[in-house]
Amino acid sequence: MEAKTARSELTQSAIVDVALEMARLDGLDSLSIGEVAKRLNLSKSGVFSRIGSREALQAAVLDAFEKTFQQDVILPALREPRGLPRLDAMVRAWLRRVDGPHGNCLYVAGAFEYDDRDNDAMRERLLDGVRRWRSTLRRTLVQALDAGQLREDTDLDQLIFELDGLFTALVREVRFLRTPDAVDRAWTSYTRLMAPLRLGASLPAAPSLTP
Repeated sequence: MEAKTARSELTQSAIVDVALEMARLDGLDSLSIGEVAKRLNLSKSGVFSRIGSREALQAAVLDAFEKTFQQDVILPALREPRGLPRLDAMVRAWLRRVDGPHGNCLYVAGAFEYDDRDNDAMRERLLDGVRRWRSTLRRTLVQALDAGQLREDTDLDQLIFELDGLFTALVREVRFLRTPDAVDRAWTSYTRLMAPLRLGASLPAAPSLTP
């Protein structure tokens, strides 16, 4: 019985992994039970019995994306001192994550997929994720202010707007325009944006794209 349960959990994990890759390449709306089943050489009923409906599959994919986002971007940065060192670490990790052929951000891409779908559960999930990301940025910037690392007259709303806009622009440069040095340009934009606001701290070194 335990072996059967383990196999079922392994299959469910494989389903979500394949669906997440599909969503990264073609968007959440591209997901279908049939296509996932085909890629894993499973029956549609086999996928359905483990995941449920297409909507449940989309929700499971977004859960998986959010988990990896936390693991790749947020948690490593928490090991850094509060304030700007932590913000620099988050930005480095975000750039590293987006770089490459499969580095799409569902928060960014999903915003364009679901922007005009009012009363849609997936839109609300994505909106909540974006808001939590912005809240993380705000909390980190407030800590930087409290630590005397930022000018007291820093407009946090404007700064968050510009940081989030930088991330959105980077996804378009990497995914759509395929600009080869997009990550380097994004880091340059970040350092230029932050330079006049920093107090008593040198500019951070450019990020390495290896973990």
